Amino acid sequence: MSDSDTSGEKDTEQEPKASRPTTAAERRERRASARPSGKSGDAKAPKDKSADAKDRPTPKRDRKEKKSSPLSRLMRFAREVWAELRKVIWPTRKQMVTYTTVVLVFVIFMVALVSGLDLLFAKGVFWLFG
Repeated sequence: MSDSDTSGEKDTEQEPKASRPTTAAERRERRASARPSGKSGDAKAPKDKSADAKDRPTPKRDRKEKKSSPLSRLMRFAREVWAELRKVIWPTRKQMVTYTTVVLVFVIFMVALVSGLDLLFAKGVFWLFG
């Protein structure tokens, strides 16, 4: 039996996908398949287009879209923030206790280290300069 017979993964990978790629590898694969493969042809085409583009003025955007009111922009911002906060995976109580303990131990260690170095350098300066 081959690997494709034992798992259904091989069969699903070969089917055409209509949805958006979910992983970075799938996105890279889709981009690579969409690009033409000839490097020499690719190098020539942009040179001709860029020469023409330099002679033309930059096209201007249409400013027909009106900006929304500050209140509606603030409300949209709040909705977007709330939507992003719903996506967050919040730590459990046990994780919070662990993280807090690690931070406190690290801070205590750093305070002790800096205090020790301060005392050491102070004694050295007093010894050196009297």
